[in-house]
Amino acid sequence: MAEVLVYVDHVDGAVRKPTLELLTLARRIGEPVAVHLGAGADTAAATLAEYGAVKVLTADAAEFADYLVVPKVDALQAAVEAVSPAAVLVPSSAEGKEIAARLAVRIGSGIITDAVDLEAGDEGPVATQSVFAASYSTKSRVTKGTPVITVKPNSAAPEAAPAAGTVEQLAVSFGENSTGTKVVSRTPRESTGRPELTEAAIVVSGGRGVNGAENFAIIEALADSLGAAVGASRAAVDAGWYPHTNQVGQTGKSVSPQLYIAAGISGAIQHRAGMQTSKTIVAINKDAEAPIFDLVDYGVVGDLFEVVPQLTDEVKTRKG
Repeated sequence: MAEVLVYVDHVDGAVRKPTLELLTLARRIGEPVAVHLGAGADTAAATLAEYGAVKVLTADAAEFADYLVVPKVDALQAAVEAVSPAAVLVPSSAEGKEIAARLAVRIGSGIITDAVDLEAGDEGPVATQSVFAASYSTKSRVTKGTPVITVKPNSAAPEAAPAAGTVEQLAVSFGENSTGTKVVSRTPRESTGRPELTEAAIVVSGGRGVNGAENFAIIEALADSLGAAVGASRAAVDAGWYPHTNQVGQTGKSVSPQLYIAAGISGAIQHRAGMQTSKTIVAINKDAEAPIFDLVDYGVVGDLFEVVPQLTDEVKTRKG
């Protein structure tokens, strides 16, 4: 069976959930070979093997941390040349998509971004994408070279399938351009204790109807009761009520949680583009004609300042 390269998203060897999803999808089209760059490979190898990696290619060099993107592309190119894979899978983060695009140019291949599903095909892997603000689904395949495919988080449930996970060193030569953009400082992001927005199983978002930064506390309270991430519409972000890093929408982040709760969000196409692939959508809005209600599985016509606190209390009560 052909091998499939999976780029590992990790923090010092702690493998992030999107990578486990990629390993699960990779098994549908071949044997997963994980590519772990940077420190922590010994820690990551056990997890990667548990979720199906037959091999773990590792490389650790200062360039991966000190410079942006290009050294990682150099390493993935080396992995492609070493393995001749059936495909290369990369998480659909901002960095992941840049790595994938640069890699596709380097190796003369086609690229598919933001896939939400993956299956084997007679002429290569077939990717499903949600397009036109998630109004349609398309199936696509790369017709030239080794397919490079980025996959949106929460597109598949991680499934353990223990494999050998043999660790092998990957020889990487860095090109002239690898040191073009240097990281000169880092500032740790303040932790809220909530899950990462794009990876969360539940997202609670607030919009224009929240009517002020101080009122986002009720959105946060509901999110915390559910163990959810907090999102915001573009209107709320533009008004300065919530950080841009939490914006859901076409110009923000795309999310595909199991449950998406929209409070005080009208449902403009810009917002829908970022959350329409959510598995179950609930909206709370006092305007019964709001476009968001055309999209939802469950809708509540009411004042969010009355409905959301009651919902939070009910969740807490049921959790005991």
